[in-house]
Amino acid sequence: MDIQITPPRLRRRLATLAGAGIGAVALIGVAVLAAQQAKPSVRTSKANVTIETVRQATFHDVVVLRAKVVPREVIYLDALEGGQVQKVMVEPGDSVAEGQPLVQFRNPELELQVLDRESRLVESITQLQAYEKQLQDGRTANQKEAERIQYEIVRLQALDARRQSLLAKGFLSKQDFDTTHDELTYNTKLLPLQLSSNREQDQLRERQLPQIKAELVNLQESLKITREKLDALVLRAPVAGRLTDIDLKVGEIRNRGQRLGQITPATGFKLEADLDEYYLGRVQVGQSGEVDAGGTPVKLRVSRVDPQVKNAVFHIELTFDQPAPAGLLPGQSLDGRLTLGGDRPALVLPAGAFLERSGGEWAMVVTGDGRHAERRKIRLGRRSNDQVEVLSGLRAGERVITSDYAGYEKADRLDLSR
Repeated sequence: MDIQITPPRLRRRLATLAGAGIGAVALIGVAVLAAQQAKPSVRTSKANVTIETVRQATFHDVVVLRAKVVPREVIYLDALEGGQVQKVMVEPGDSVAEGQPLVQFRNPELELQVLDRESRLVESITQLQAYEKQLQDGRTANQKEAERIQYEIVRLQALDARRQSLLAKGFLSKQDFDTTHDELTYNTKLLPLQLSSNREQDQLRERQLPQIKAELVNLQESLKITREKLDALVLRAPVAGRLTDIDLKVGEIRNRGQRLGQITPATGFKLEADLDEYYLGRVQVGQSGEVDAGGTPVKLRVSRVDPQVKNAVFHIELTFDQPAPAGLLPGQSLDGRLTLGGDRPALVLPAGAFLERSGGEWAMVVTGDGRHAERRKIRLGRRSNDQVEVLSGLRAGERVITSDYAGYEKADRLDLSR
């Protein structure tokens, strides 16, 4: 049989090509290995992390809260008029009645101002009242004058008739008769003028009197307010209740509007709590919850939500659905839970400190052999203090590091040592 013989030069060329191919494969393998080794990783011990398992379970949509007992109503006591404390008639913790004097101030400058304004107001009131009386007296005088003229007309008509008879018989001179007749004519012409003048003055008086009365009312009210300025030097309890936060010493100066203390009426208690800003859009007025008061669960309801966020928290108020438990004290703290929604089946993961670093956008997922944890993008839904709802990125049975990710923010891989 004939055997094909490859020329030596061709054999050398084929060998070179084969060696180059093997070298290329080797270089690719080295590059892949180097790329894997170049992936940012951090070595840590399993004892330093917390690992939890993703499970299909019931998600309890509640948030744990720590509420503080506060009075339902608080009435603040401010200085209506400043001055020097002359007398303190109560002490913190006293029960006071409505209208009871609490503190007496002294303010000589205010007293002089009140006296001066009071005298000027009294003078104005007196002048208006005198003018009002003048108008009434003028009306009376006008009516009397009209009545007098009418009387004169009647009298002169009768006299004129008698004198006319006497004139006809020659017992009376023509001059005497004309005198009486002229007086009658004068008064007859004068009466319409008097009545017209009376009507005009009555109309003017009718316009002025309401204005005068309104001005008198205003002046009387101003006088009352002016006198009350002196009454304001005695601070009185606006409502009945327990006096707190008052600390005054005789002789000290307090300015107008300065807070002096407060009164807590006996209207019961409410609760106040601060929640993480994450829950701001999910907490609504009317949502229910409960607190533990001495081992007894007590139902309550959200009555107010303050949307202003301060230091990453917002403020809510809650009221009891039933009579408040006996023995509550202002400032006392109670632990409870607020229900945000109904329970439902979901893929859940125990909540942990990792949420603060990752924002719930990624997590370190432990590999099957348990020797590594790799960074993975995830999407979370509702959260509570104990659980988070997993929407995507994780499967039931997978294990996730849920402890704090401090130092892992830039790492894509964790090497877990025993």
